[in-house]
Amino acid sequence: MRVHFRAYGSVQGVGYRWFVKDAADRAGLTGLVRNLSDGSVEGEVQGAERDVDSFLLRLRNGHPYAEVSRVAADGMPERGNESGFVIDSSRPG
Repeated sequence: MRVHFRAYGSVQGVGYRWFVKDAADRAGLTGLVRNLSDGSVEGEVQGAERDVDSFLLRLRNGHPYAEVSRVAADGMPERGNESGFVIDSSRPG
């Protein structure tokens, strides 16, 4: 299972991307996360459905300094040969 996710609220400048990476690494998921110019954080994550679901729940509720107002997630095609979860420092959109 692979999903594109986007977290809204006060999620930049508080270590949220590092929190997302840690959550993905702990769950054994692959993908990426990055800041967007509108103040939100987006990414893609891939793994077993229950692990992805738990990961998304953690994004909504787990960071002690972020104020997450909403996490949107949409399914997308899986990617082969992906390893690890990375923080992408580019800022699209």
